[in-house]
Amino acid sequence: MLKMKIFRETVKEEGTIYLATMLEMKNAYIFLLSEGEERLGTLAVSMPQRPGIVGAPLSSVLLGERNSMLSRMLAESLARRLGRIILLSIFTRQESDRKTSHIFLSLLDKLLKKAEAGDES
Repeated sequence: MLKMKIFRETVKEEGTIYLATMLEMKNAYIFLLSEGEERLGTLAVSMPQRPGIVGAPLSSVLLGERNSMLSRMLAESLARRLGRIILLSIFTRQESDRKTSHIFLSLLDKLLKKAEAGDES
């Protein structure tokens, strides 16, 4: 029986803490990206295309609207890259700007590297 694996990363930028948590399961990943404290935010889901089918992964925003475009784009990208169902939440106090998006991308890369190394937190 496989257990769910949990990975965490944080970074502080200009006095604001950004957090990223990844839960890895056999058939899916859950990513929680937050500003300030861990909270559920705009939630997107994406499923990779079946082998042999061309096109972007299927995706939808399930909850929220503030960061709907970013959460959906990241979920699709991760589904394509990881080949599993992705649930991704982004919580920010204001709509994400380019700088916040880059911070979250950096945190995601760190999480995925940790997962590849098997360095659970």
